[in-house]
Amino acid sequence: MLAFARRNLLVYFRDKAALFFSLLAVFILIALYVFFLGDLMAEGLPDFPAKSWLLTSWILAGILAVTSVTTTLGAFGVMVEDRSTHTYLDFYASPIKRSSLFAGYVMSSIFIGFLMCLVVLFTANVVLFFSGGELLAFTQLLKIIGVSLLSVLASGSMILLLVSFFTTSNAFAAASTVIGTLLGFLAGIYIPIGNLPAYLQTIIKFFPTSHSAALFRQLLMDRPIQEAFSNAPIAVIEDFQLNMGVFFEINGSSSSLLFSVLYLLGTAFVFSFLFLTVMRWKRT
Repeated sequence: MLAFARRNLLVYFRDKAALFFSLLAVFILIALYVFFLGDLMAEGLPDFPAKSWLLTSWILAGILAVTSVTTTLGAFGVMVEDRSTHTYLDFYASPIKRSSLFAGYVMSSIFIGFLMCLVVLFTANVVLFFSGGELLAFTQLLKIIGVSLLSVLASGSMILLLVSFFTTSNAFAAASTVIGTLLGFLAGIYIPIGNLPAYLQTIIKFFPTSHSAALFRQLLMDRPIQEAFSNAPIAVIEDFQLNMGVFFEINGSSSSLLFSVLYLLGTAFVFSFLFLTVMRWKRT
C-alpha cells in the first residue's frame, strides 16, 4: 500500500500540467485580490490600524481553504487517469488487494493536499511579514496545520465520492474546472458573505469548505482584529466578523470554532460512508 501510494505521488508531481491546474484556482484568487478585490474591499472599509494586515489575513485564509480542495482534487486525478487508460487492470492482476489500492490512492491524495497546504501556509507567513503584518506565532502555526489536515480530510472524502463516478480523464478535467471556478463563490471567498443575498448565505453556511475558510480566518485574523478594533465595542467586532465570514450566524447566534470542527469531521465521516456504499453497490 505504501509503495503504491509512493507511485501515485511520483506520477502526480511528474505531471507539471496537472500540478499547475490543481493550483489554478489559487492563482486566480491571488490575481483577483491583487488586481480587483483588494482595492474594492479596501475602498469599502474606513481607514483603521492594521487594515492591510487584516485584509491580507482574510484573503490568505481563503487561499488556504481553496488549496485544501483543489490540490486534493488534482491528486485524485491519478486514480481517474488509471481508470481511463485501464492501468488499474494491471494492478488488479497483481497480488495487491483492491482495498489496499484504494487506500493507496486516498493516502497519496491526502498527503499531497496536506503538503501543498503547508507550502501555502509558510508562504502566507512570509507574505504577512513583508506586507507589514506579524509572523504567525508557533501555537498559531500548529493550530493552522491541524485545521489544514482536517480540511483536507473533509475535502478528500467529498472528492473521493465524486471521482468514483468518473471513468475518463476528460470528464474529470471538465468537472475540476467547474469546481475550481465555483469554489470561491460557494465558500464565500471571493466576496464577503455579508455582501451576498440571503439565499446564497444559506448555501455557503452548508458548504463544508466555507467552514474550513472560517476556521482559517479565526486563526489568521485573531491578532489583526485585536489590533484593528482595540477600542471598538464588542457589537462592532461581532458584526464585522459575521460580515467577513469569520463566524456564521446560525439560528440567530454565532457559530463557534468547535461547531465548524465538528461540521468538517461529520462531513468526512458522511462522505466516506457514502463512498463505501457506492463501491459496494457497484460490485453487486
